[in-house]
Amino acid sequence: MKLLTCLTILSATLCKNVVFGAGASSFNGVQPGKSYKDIKNHNPVVSHRYSADPGAMVYDGRVYIYGSNDGNVAERQGKTNDYSQIKTINLLSSSDLVNWMDHGPIPATGQSGIAKFASNSWAPAACHKKINGKEKFFVYFANNASGICVLESDSPTGPFKDPLGKPLITRQTPNSNVEWLFDPACLVDDDGTGYLYFGGGVPNGQAANPRTVRVVKLGADMKSLAGTPQTIDAPWVFEDSGINKVGNTYYYNYCTNFNGGPYGNGRIAYMSSNSPMGPFSYKGTCFNNQGDFLQDGGGNNHHTIIEFKNKFYMVYHAQWLDMKVKGKSNGYRTTHIDELPMNGNSFGNAKATVQGVTQLENVDGSKLNYAASMAWQSGISVEGHGAVTQVKYGRGAWTGVSNVDLGSASSITLKASSRSGATIKVCTDSENGNALGYVEIPAGGSLQNVTGQLSGATGTKNLFFVSSGDAVIESWQLSGGSSSGGSGSGSGDGSCWSKASGFNCCKNCGKVYFIDKDGEWGIENNDWCGMPKTCKSYSDEAKKCKGAQGYPCCAYSCDSLFTDSDGEWSVENENWCLINKSIC
Repeated sequence: MKLLTCLTILSATLCKNVVFGAGASSFNGVQPGKSYKDIKNHNPVVSHRYSADPGAMVYDGRVYIYGSNDGNVAERQGKTNDYSQIKTINLLSSSDLVNWMDHGPIPATGQSGIAKFASNSWAPAACHKKINGKEKFFVYFANNASGICVLESDSPTGPFKDPLGKPLITRQTPNSNVEWLFDPACLVDDDGTGYLYFGGGVPNGQAANPRTVRVVKLGADMKSLAGTPQTIDAPWVFEDSGINKVGNTYYYNYCTNFNGGPYGNGRIAYMSSNSPMGPFSYKGTCFNNQGDFLQDGGGNNHHTIIEFKNKFYMVYHAQWLDMKVKGKSNGYRTTHIDELPMNGNSFGNAKATVQGVTQLENVDGSKLNYAASMAWQSGISVEGHGAVTQVKYGRGAWTGVSNVDLGSASSITLKASSRSGATIKVCTDSENGNALGYVEIPAGGSLQNVTGQLSGATGTKNLFFVSSGDAVIESWQLSGGSSSGGSGSGSGDGSCWSKASGFNCCKNCGKVYFIDKDGEWGIENNDWCGMPKTCKSYSDEAKKCKGAQGYPCCAYSCDSLFTDSDGEWSVENENWCLINKSIC
């Protein structure tokens, strides 16, 4: 299909049923959509995507969850999950464990993916390590049940690359021809040494001692092996490796099998050792099968245990949302998180809930906040992949952010666009709650800053954004009143051009995420910053590239959305562009 045809179809879709430009009257006849997730609940962590097999990593005050992408909820109606479609890895992050930023799916495998040799991306696990003075991030995943692969990046949100061009571990790797060569977990020890855990399955007649999980020491580069994989003799193991270090003790944890063993079916069991390579001794179980709590049909139990801000949490998947959407389970899993009690240095027993955890910190409304960071939603989709993504709203679609410090704000600015124009209602308490004000997004389709006045924005409240029609929102920020906005000191050289817009200049030259008439924009500390004029210009590099089919080369985007004979294509400012290999 030619790109022009794609854009024509997209334009026709976006122009239906738009009401715009009359404030409150724009919502005459607009009924906010219903949410599968009640406002009083914090689980599942997102409700617009099915995100399974959560591999959680703590880094720089945030939890990052990498998960098997079971698919968008709206696109999986009436279908049974056979797992063959999983070729991308979902990426979510949060600093408060209630509002989760959707960074979009990582295109991991397949012909349009990063690791083109692999067919699937199951059960990812992530670790980070400083190598040669620079923090590096590694995501390990299973190519179905036949191998362990690795992706590498300079950032937890990518862009990721395939550093090997082949699997890290295959059935030809010594002592690795197990029943299921999948479900990796990784650990970087205090001395910087990395370890990888993997495997699973139950050989016929060996339910009590399957001996199908392995541990191997990684090379200093985290993408090579520094020895032969060793067997972990985990009793009644099924799959789902996990690893934690608490004090000086290493805890290997896993999902038990479904053969009626003494430890229960599909529970999370754990073992301990004074060495990351074992031998490990069985200690007990710390989490029943999620179906015991949620009556969601049970199934396999896949988890990660994390320590975050002085508490331990069980990050796991459940089929609760699938049951809620369809009235029965078709095998689609979604990530939940609940607290894991501790008994000294030993795990207590976590319980699966839909209430979830207590929010760890309020959202500062005066800072730049991303629309893709939310607690609740109805009818939205998240577009793109990377540190910043955009939320696409239809008529009556909405998002909700939990516990926002409103700071007596008198206005709100959205970075938004709409093909035919739309109005965003800003309200508190619920999608049908008290309206603080309205923001009008003019027609045209280009992202721009639009501001609306607010009245009664005080205290700390849940904040909701409801759309009268088709719109895209990237970010929002409160100002006025006691809020200070996003101003900062800049780069310190007296020439920080972005200060005029209320943003610091970037401290270092790096990846450009957006270009407008003011200049090139980067991201540091999860906030926009102006790229210093002394940095290499992406715009200049783009001018050297010819483009194709009447479309220019991309100025900054490296996210491949479409491939044809001309090359790989992405989108900037809602227009197709040919990916410029010289900057990617």
